[in-house]
Amino acid sequence: QMQLAESGGGPVRAGGSLRLSCAASVYISSRTCMGWFRQAPGKEREGVAAILLSGGLTYYSDSVKGRFTISQGNAKNTVYLQMSRLQPEDTAMYYCAAGGRDVCSLFVHSVNYWGQGTQVTVSS
Repeated sequence: QMQLAESGGGPVRAGGSLRLSCAASVYISSRTCMGWFRQAPGKEREGVAAILLSGGLTYYSDSVKGRFTISQGNAKNTVYLQMSRLQPEDTAMYYCAAGGRDVCSLFVHSVNYWGQGTQVTVSS
């Protein structure tokens, strides 16, 4: 059973940056998509960014495109989310996720594995 562990969240001022990390506990197939989803209080969970481990293709929601960058670490079971120009509306619990190809389409219901989440709070 794969487990995902996130780190790197915290408080930040608007306009600032944070980097989130996610490490998987086991070897991950290159056919896996890993991604980041977020959920703000009172809102549905939404996809933010994803990466296809085979080839490194990346996918972003419109709300973060140009500000967030997802990447794969040298250790193939690690992904990062570099978040820049953060805004208060980016405040949410951020979850690492893994699954098949549909995770790269940022479909919440396609996720097979979830991390426990890391809180990002952006103040104005």
